[in-house]
Amino acid sequence: MAKLSSHVTALFIVAALVCAFVPVISVEEAEAKSLWNTCLVKITPKCALNIIYVVFGNGTLIESCCHDLVQEGKVCHDNLIKFIADRPSLIGRETHYLKKRDDVWSHCVSISKTA
Repeated sequence: MAKLSSHVTALFIVAALVCAFVPVISVEEAEAKSLWNTCLVKITPKCALNIIYVVFGNGTLIESCCHDLVQEGKVCHDNLIKFIADRPSLIGRETHYLKKRDDVWSHCVSISKTA
């Protein structure tokens, strides 16, 4: 039951993020396309959603996703999370999300070094 609740919550977060992207202007669409073409193709959808859920929700990081994240690279990770955090619906909490982004990165790098 808890696993189902977790999946429903993750689905809700993804739906909310999609809704946040709907009103983007063409310049941001070009930026999103560039991020997609250069960054998101380097990480599995499952891991991308897990990392988003950890940064923007109360998710638990799947350690196997750390490998994907480190392979994606810090620049991609930083830019993708900042792109989402800059959505109007999230304004006012950017600092919180950017700290969580950095915490996830540091954790994943430390795990990757020991693996």
